[in-house]
Amino acid sequence: MWTTVLLAGVLSLLTKLAGFVVPQEWLDGPLVSRIMKYLPIALLAALVAVQTFGGSGGSVTIDARAAGLAAAVVALCLRAPFLVVIIVAAATAAILRAFGIG
Repeated sequence: MWTTVLLAGVLSLLTKLAGFVVPQEWLDGPLVSRIMKYLPIALLAALVAVQTFGGSGGSVTIDARAAGLAAAVVALCLRAPFLVVIIVAAATAAILRAFGIG
């Protein structure tokens, strides 16, 4: 998973650097535009997944972080402000850990 994240990061950096070398007509295509539009979302989603479910040795771990992520998704679906989403996620994980879960 980390290889994919690092590869996508390097690809993003190289694409940005290519903007100085490659003719503008090549970068204005619909495919390149679509890829660059969704690449940051994919990178962030990958990082969240690795940090939430990644265990030691590459195993999948379900703990308080997963519950915090679920609480954040619920808060986002309820259209809560971003700061409230972060607080809800952190509070959920902290409460579960305080009770020895996760």
